[in-house]
Amino acid sequence: MAARSLIPWMWIVWWVSWWIAALARSRTIARAPGRVAYRVIPVLGALLIFEQFSRRLFPGLLTWQLPAGVAWIMVGMAVIGFAFTWWARIHLGRLWSSGVTRKEGHRVVDTGPYRLVRHPIYTGICLAGFATAIIEGSIISVIGAAILTLGFRYKARVEERFLSTELGESYTEYASRTPMLVPFMRR
Repeated sequence: MAARSLIPWMWIVWWVSWWIAALARSRTIARAPGRVAYRVIPVLGALLIFEQFSRRLFPGLLTWQLPAGVAWIMVGMAVIGFAFTWWARIHLGRLWSSGVTRKEGHRVVDTGPYRLVRHPIYTGICLAGFATAIIEGSIISVIGAAILTLGFRYKARVEERFLSTELGESYTEYASRTPMLVPFMRR
């Protein structure tokens, strides 16, 4: 099987398993406003990443074909991204939410992947997105990965403001010592 054929299936398996796991979460106590923007932007980016959408919408733009070895390295990067999201998701447990919310029993989680970055799920999705865009081999795919990343950065900013208000000083202190999206990057 070619790397390029495998990558869409990896996304499908990740997405389906992600939403099945969504059944196990705590009750929502509070929700941040502005849900449409932080949901639509990443979805638009994700759609542009995949060749089926990008090349049909923008035929004839810059494209490339990766050597098989490089394509498999990108598959490995996508696997690392998906694994990072699952590590974070499992570590959060019932506190996870697809939206920006405060759950019953919510507290600052600063262990596991959350000691590396404040938003490891977004980090993992963005890594998988860029790896996929490089495999897909078009400038539109890379632009899609950039839009996906900007969408998650926007969502992270919304979440930062919300959690600072909801959780107070404990979240503010955590945010001051832990990078937002890129591990080991200091302010």
